[in-house]
Amino acid sequence: MSNLENTAVPPPPEAPGLSQLQRLICTITEPTKAFTDIKRNTSWWLPFVLSALFGYALFFGIQTKVTWQQVAENNIKMSPRQAEQMEKLPADQRATNMKFAAMLTQGIFAASPVVALIFVAVMAGVLMGTVNFGFGGKATFWQAFSVVWWAGLPGLIKFLLGTVALFVGLAPESFNLNNPAGTNIGYYLSPETPKALLALATALDVTTIWTLILASIGISIVAGVKRSSGYIAVFGWWAILTLFSVGMAAAFS
Repeated sequence: MSNLENTAVPPPPEAPGLSQLQRLICTITEPTKAFTDIKRNTSWWLPFVLSALFGYALFFGIQTKVTWQQVAENNIKMSPRQAEQMEKLPADQRATNMKFAAMLTQGIFAASPVVALIFVAVMAGVLMGTVNFGFGGKATFWQAFSVVWWAGLPGLIKFLLGTVALFVGLAPESFNLNNPAGTNIGYYLSPETPKALLALATALDVTTIWTLILASIGISIVAGVKRSSGYIAVFGWWAILTLFSVGMAAAFS
C-alpha cells in the first residue's frame, strides 16, 4: 500500500503548441487560441516577414505605376496650406523641394520594416504599461510585442488592396499613400472635405478596428486580466491618438 502511495503520478502530457502557420490561421479564426499560444512562444517573425513582403509589393506598385514624384505631389495637394506655400516659391526652388519630398518619402517607405519595429516596440511598451500598472496585469514586454505584431495582420489587407488597385488601373493622381485602399469612408470623400472630418472618417477603418479587437483580446490574455480591461486599454489609446490626429488636421488645414 505504501509503495502505491509513494508512486509519483506522471503529469499529463503538455498539449503541443501551434506552428507559425497554425497561429496565423487561428489569429483570424480563433484569436483566443492564437494569443494563448503566445504565452508558450512569443515568436513574431512571421507577421514581421509578411508585413515586409506586402509593404514592398506596394512599394514596387508605387515605383512602377505612380512614381514617388507623383506621390509627393498628391501629398501636397491633400494639404491646402502646403500647396499654397509651394505655389509661392520660384519654379526652380519648387522643383528642388518636390524632388527632396519625393526622395524622403521613398526613403522612409523603403525603411518601413525598421520603422515598423520601432513603432511596434513603442506600442507594446505602452500597452504593457497600461495593463500592468492600470489593471494589475502580468504581461512581459515580449508578450506584448508579439501580440501587437499578430494583431496587426488585418492591416496587410490594406496593403494588398492598395497594390491590386495600382495594377488594375487606379489613376496615379488619385493615389493617397496615407490611405491606399477603400477600407474606410475617408477613402471615398473628396479632398476638399474638411480635414478634421476627413481624418476622423479615415480613422474609422475596418482593418484598424479589426486589429484593435485582436489586440484587446491578445493583451488581456497574456496579461491575465479581464477582457474588458484589454478593450479599455487598446481602444482608449486609439481614441486619444484619433482625437489628436483630428485636432492636428483641423489646426493645419
